[in-house]
Amino acid sequence: MSQATELDFDSAELLQADSHYRWPSYADLKGKKVFITGGGSGIGAYFVTAFIAQGADVGFVSLSQDPANKLCDGVEQKYGRRPFYQACDIRDVDALKAAMAAFIEHHGAIDILINNAARDTRHDVESLQADQWDDAMNTNLRPHYFSAQAAVPGMRARGAGSVINVGSNSFNLGLGGYPAYVASKGGIVGLSRALATELGPDNIRVNALIPGWVMTKRQKELWVTPEALEECLAQQSIKDTISGEDIAEAALFLASSASRMITGQEIIVDGGRA
Repeated sequence: MSQATELDFDSAELLQADSHYRWPSYADLKGKKVFITGGGSGIGAYFVTAFIAQGADVGFVSLSQDPANKLCDGVEQKYGRRPFYQACDIRDVDALKAAMAAFIEHHGAIDILINNAARDTRHDVESLQADQWDDAMNTNLRPHYFSAQAAVPGMRARGAGSVINVGSNSFNLGLGGYPAYVASKGGIVGLSRALATELGPDNIRVNALIPGWVMTKRQKELWVTPEALEECLAQQSIKDTISGEDIAEAALFLASSASRMITGQEIIVDGGRA
């Protein structure tokens, strides 16, 4: 995983939009302990903001410290609650577990785990090397398993929990241009189903949240062209772009008791793209 850049997230942009946006309210999320990977940029920053707005205690890890700290400052100024943040490379499982343990020490056992961090590096079939394949899996799939492993004991002790693994409709659509990334996102669906079966008796729900093409700053700077966007919208049933708020609202639903009988599912938020 490369270091995040200012392409990933503009805290001022999100918080300015947030000032005109009213999050839906889930009363049961107040006081819940929420841990998010990749919370400092992109969709993850919307997750952080959405759960803070519910009155939850939120912790997150992110590689790039400057955008993450700006997010924490802005969220604290707006909501009077500062997220717990620790810099972490999620490819280092021990470091990830240590960050989770530090959050648990400060706030208590995790109620809601959101595995969000990912890197959608473009590549082709012929050029990708074995170490690059491993790096894709170590970034986009392996942390989801080991973060769940670290969170489950506390969820079992509390008698409930929600794990939300963020996938991608690139798997559902079989998109080209980054086959290792697509494979890792398919693995997330399989992992979510298997964990849902295993953890269901403990009242721990596990679902895959599948975004479509979300118009984050990174996407707009690196990949969005008028032609690509036109093609995407032509394939969507709903002819509008997908925002970070759209994905965060789905995460709030999956975290709350409103979805208490939903587990082992793919919740796809892509405007009906086919």
